[in-house]
Amino acid sequence: MKTRFRYTLLMILTSLSVLSQKTTVLEGKITDDFSQSIPKVSVHVLNTNYGTTTDATGQFRIINIPPGRYTLQISAIGYATIDKNIILSGSGHEPMVINLKPSSTQLDAVIVSAQKKEESLQKIPFSISSISSAQVQEYRLWDIKEITAIVPNLYASDPGDNRNVSSIRGITTTSYDPAIATYIDGVNQFNLDTYIAQLVDVERIEILRGPQGTLYGRNAMGGVINIITKQPSNQWRGNAELSIGNYGQHRFGYGIRFPLVKDKLFAGFAGVYEGRKGFYTNQFNNTSFDRQKGATGNYFLKFIPGPKWNFTLNAKHYWSRNHGTFPLAINPDSALKYAFQLNQDAVTKMIDDIFNASFSINHFGKSFHFSSQTAYQSNHRYYDKPIDGDFSPIDGISIINNYGKDWNRVKVFTQEFKLSSPASSGSPLNWTAGSYVFVQDNPVKQAVRFGNDADLVGAPDKNFSVISTAKGKNYGIAFFGQVTYSITDKVDLIAGLRYDYEKKKLSVLGEYQKDPDPLPAFQTQPDTSAGNSFSAFSPKLGLAYRITDNSNMYITYSRGYRTGGLTQLSSDPSVPPLYPYQPEYSDNIEIGIKNNLLSNRLYLNIAAFYTRVKDAQVPTLIVPDAITITRNAGKLTSKGIEMELAATPVKGLQAVYNVGFTDAEYKTLKLSQNGSSVDLAGKKQLFTPDMTSMLALQYSHELGTRQKLKLVVRGEWIYLGKQYFDLSNNISQSPYHLLNTRFGVSAKNVEIMFWGRNLADKNYISYAYDFGAVHLGNPKTYGVTLLGKF
Repeated sequence: MKTRFRYTLLMILTSLSVLSQKTTVLEGKITDDFSQSIPKVSVHVLNTNYGTTTDATGQFRIINIPPGRYTLQISAIGYATIDKNIILSGSGHEPMVINLKPSSTQLDAVIVSAQKKEESLQKIPFSISSISSAQVQEYRLWDIKEITAIVPNLYASDPGDNRNVSSIRGITTTSYDPAIATYIDGVNQFNLDTYIAQLVDVERIEILRGPQGTLYGRNAMGGVINIITKQPSNQWRGNAELSIGNYGQHRFGYGIRFPLVKDKLFAGFAGVYEGRKGFYTNQFNNTSFDRQKGATGNYFLKFIPGPKWNFTLNAKHYWSRNHGTFPLAINPDSALKYAFQLNQDAVTKMIDDIFNASFSINHFGKSFHFSSQTAYQSNHRYYDKPIDGDFSPIDGISIINNYGKDWNRVKVFTQEFKLSSPASSGSPLNWTAGSYVFVQDNPVKQAVRFGNDADLVGAPDKNFSVISTAKGKNYGIAFFGQVTYSITDKVDLIAGLRYDYEKKKLSVLGEYQKDPDPLPAFQTQPDTSAGNSFSAFSPKLGLAYRITDNSNMYITYSRGYRTGGLTQLSSDPSVPPLYPYQPEYSDNIEIGIKNNLLSNRLYLNIAAFYTRVKDAQVPTLIVPDAITITRNAGKLTSKGIEMELAATPVKGLQAVYNVGFTDAEYKTLKLSQNGSSVDLAGKKQLFTPDMTSMLALQYSHELGTRQKLKLVVRGEWIYLGKQYFDLSNNISQSPYHLLNTRFGVSAKNVEIMFWGRNLADKNYISYAYDFGAVHLGNPKTYGVTLLGKF
């Protein structure tokens, strides 16, 4: 009897297990406008491991997929990408037939992961731009700062050392803690030192405008730049690129992705080597000043043991050798009058080595999805010889920071855990929750050396150095959550909250060293340490309304913050070290509408925003140390409007027009200058053009051959309005235009394109320091790119 009972119980449990794991089959066929089958079409189920490609007859089949609501992404070379919502029941379904339109007649449906899950860009209730892999080639983007004005109200520039300083909607980076967070393949590029700005084998770039504190946390108060590189899959795919241009420009790139074990193990490798002669001439020795070369690598190993798990190991590296860092003119007038001419006696080479690694785990469960990402970043950045600190031919001031491998090497460890509702959920409630921790180690040592001509810069002595040593350690933890609840079929409520806590510790030591003594003579600042802690709540609240299937309206409130800190030690005795400054907060209200019109031949998105910043972190650059001293000194408001338009009005013609207006102004701002208080209320924000505008027109003419040969002609017009580079608004750049072009021949597996940038050879200020030194934007460049792909 007991045996029979056990047997019956076992059968019942087995039956329940089978029922709970019941799956179905997703199958269909992909055709074109002439009902012809399309092979090698990618069919991917969003937010899952499920995916396949069509066979020679255009058929696809995905087995063992649980019933539920899903979104498919369907893409193929030469055709417009589409997304399709489906409902799979346990009883199966009829094979579907899906039609794809040529990319020359319809715009792509854009899928992004801006909210830490894959979804349609047009349905996300805040402003976001996406630049696809094809557009990266069309715009000829090699560095992330080149997206200036391509994205409305975004400005990015190089201060002279290949770091990127970015501004979105008047929220701008003014220190080593950025106001715009950058993520590459899910890893936060923690600060300007560990930031890899070169674009290698990119799948897409997402730019989230407005505070993103709820999901992204610290330093996302102005927005997020999210870069996703190409992932390996079952298909062998790859590309190789060769570019050459004037100023000795050369760029060699490659990418290859392939299966090691079909459906299980995949690998991907990509890299770029690039270099050029200098744009600047150093009159001191009549040589090219800012000669550069560098290499970037990106390596993937991906393991999918089954439909519920995947594991990804990723490593990235970047090394750069810059023969002439900080090619600066001493003031705006000389920079524009004697463009790309400078006169510096101390010539050096900057060595910049970055290494990033991450390990990601994803589990796709019936009740929830789980993900974990562990990441490590390091950067060693120094000058092999002293660098000019007075930007002139005199032996006045130079900077030394080559103190061995243990100094000026930033190291960061991060860990994020995330839970979210499953892709198959039919519930009106979708949710995401998680935690984030980080540890940062930042030992810095540099000396300000005063040479034979030190008296010309006001120094009391000559041939001596003031050595500053700082050891910084930061720790932080955060918890976050966001929910979207469908009140009706047309109305969604969005709510989220994040809590961040951060602890910073900094110890400093100042020393005086007389040449040629090998050791410091005495301490100018005793070994002293301090700490400070910060916490922040970042809420979000929004309402989205689906006017039609192709039009969505929304209103959102969101908050972001930039972390606080402690001031560093400088050679200026009037500036005390270890002075604490508090986080800076931004509150943003945005209303917008997104439209897909004319059967996906026209996208039109419009947004208006109002942002208020309190406890504004105001920077003061200490010269010659190149150290930024930060104070909480004011309140800022920024308001504006943006429009993004993309269209294919006729076959082969694509038009993109993006425009933004920003009015960012300090409502209160009081600073101490030359021993007195100065009221700068009413002054405009730094690095914020009052208007950005970009028009791109591209025409492709198909020649009708089997190799899909076509002629391509493209033109771009960029306009940037007036902007300021110092808080007193004394250093400014008037509005200016830039013209770019790209034209050539494209075939199925190869293309050759000629390109030109800044065709009118406009001289303009790209970046300026508050003491007057100026870095110009790049001059006219042109060249040719040969690209092969399979």
